[in-house]
Parts: sequence; C-alpha cells; structure tokens
Amino acid sequence: MISSMTGFGRGEFSTDGFTATVEFRSVNSRFCEVSIRLPRTIAERESEIQRLVKGVFSRGRINVQIQIELPSDISSEQQINREAAAAYRGLLEELRDAAGLKEPIQLEHILRFPDVFHTVENGGGEADEIWNAVSKALDEGSRKMLEMRRREGEALEKELQDRLTEIETNLLIVEEQAPERLPSARERLRDRLSEIIDDERIDNDRIEFEMALLADRLDIREECVRLRSHIDIFREAVSGDEPVGRKLNFLSQEMNREINTIGSKANDAGLSHVVVRMKEQLEKIREQIENVE
Repeated sequence: MISSMTGFGRGEFSTDGFTATVEFRSVNSRFCEVSIRLPRTIAERESEIQRLVKGVFSRGRINVQIQIELPSDISSEQQINREAAAAYRGLLEELRDAAGLKEPIQLEHILRFPDVFHTVENGGGEADEIWNAVSKALDEGSRKMLEMRRREGEALEKELQDRLTEIETNLLIVEEQAPERLPSARERLRDRLSEIIDDERIDNDRIEFEMALLADRLDIREECVRLRSHIDIFREAVSGDEPVGRKLNFLSQEMNREINTIGSKANDAGLSHVVVRMKEQLEKIREQIENVE
C-alpha cells in the first residue's frame, strides 16, 4: 500500500500537569525535509526530534509545531543573554563603521534580535516530565499523519492501477494490429518500385531482402514485452508496504522509453493514435507519482 506525501496529524499528551501539543503538516518533496518550531524549554531536543520524524517518514517537506502548557506552580522569568547582547552590539558597531555612519548604537537596535533575552523556568526537575509529554504527543501526531497519508495513498493506488489497465488495453491493440502492417508495407514497396521500373526487371530476391530489413525495423515485440514487464513490476511495487516513490518514478521513465520506441516504429496512423492514448495515460501516472512517498 503506497502513501501520499501530503497529510496532517495532531497529537496531545498530558502528564504531571504538563500538556504537550504537536501538529504535523507535510507536502511533496523529493527528500525528507523537517522543519520544527518548538519552545525554548526543549530547544536542545531539536536534533532528537529530527531523528524521530525521519525514522517514520522517508519523503516530504514536514512541518512540526510543538506547544507546551506548564503547571501553574511553575513560573518563568526573562533574563538578559549578556553574551548575545554584547555580540550584537559589536556587530552593529562594525556595520556602522563599514557604512561610514556616525550615529551611536541605540538600545532599540539591539532589542530587534530576539535571543538577547532567554526564559528560565523556576520549579526544577520538570525537564523529564516535559519531554515525556512531548515524546508521547510526537508519537500520536506522527501516527495520525501516517494514517492520513496512507488513506490518500489508497486513492492514489486505485487511480494508478486504473491508468495502468488503460495502457495495457491499448498495448493489446498494438500487439494485435502490428503484424498487419507488414503485408501492406510490402505492397507499398512493390507499388513504388513498379512506378520506377518494369516488373520484369524487379529482383524479387532483393525485394525480399529489403522486406526482411523493413520487418526488423517494424518489429515491436521486444518493446511490448519490456513494457508489460515494467507494468507488472509497477503493479507489484504499488501493492507493497515500502516507500516506492523513487522506484515508480524510474519505472515510469522506462515505460515512457518503450512507448516512444513503439510510436517511432509504428509506421501506421491507427497505431500512432493508440500510442498517443498510452502516452496520455502515462503522463497522468507520472503526475500522480509526484505525490507518492
């Protein structure tokens, strides 16, 4: 069962007065890109959260937003980040000198940088409880988004399977009509030769040799066999449990190559129309694959 890369999930968990709420949102991406917004109280856990999310999802641009409600008996206070304030003042003075300005650095200039203050929680011993609530909410939110992505994947799989069936139906038409091209091609070749020279001067052996070459150029059996093989592998992949977005993309490219070759060898208006129908279905498949994890 394939999964979509778009989805939403929300998790909430409370323990010992701490309530953590986590929201997941994801859209399409070639890789797994995780963006996290979290309170300063668990800022040091960001890389760990990154690993947890990437352990669940393999592709998609995923936004994770975390909020924490603290018990009423835990207060917080703002303190000056003296090192940050001094560093910003130094940078602003360098910038002023480089720009050739004389105006002094004002307090309002430094206040524009948010990390000149930091929050200190009073109460102590709450770090483990906070992380416990957050980790449980992360698990719930990621599970719900995974479920949503799989539900959307079911609809995607049905559409992909239906379009593969359309390609197979048209491929069967190609396989049935392709052998009929050779006799007509032979007749056209004889007609053209008859217009140029008299019948008694036509070398039948030469004609048969040229017809053998023509038949080889018109032969699309190998392309049809490979296309059917790609379709079978594609069907097997979308029915599996592993992320297959990249594999499906590769298979669609191989299918496109075989269909194009069939089209170039068709040498028949009717078959060319059938090939166009296959290409239309394949193009819609390739568009939907962009949504597959």
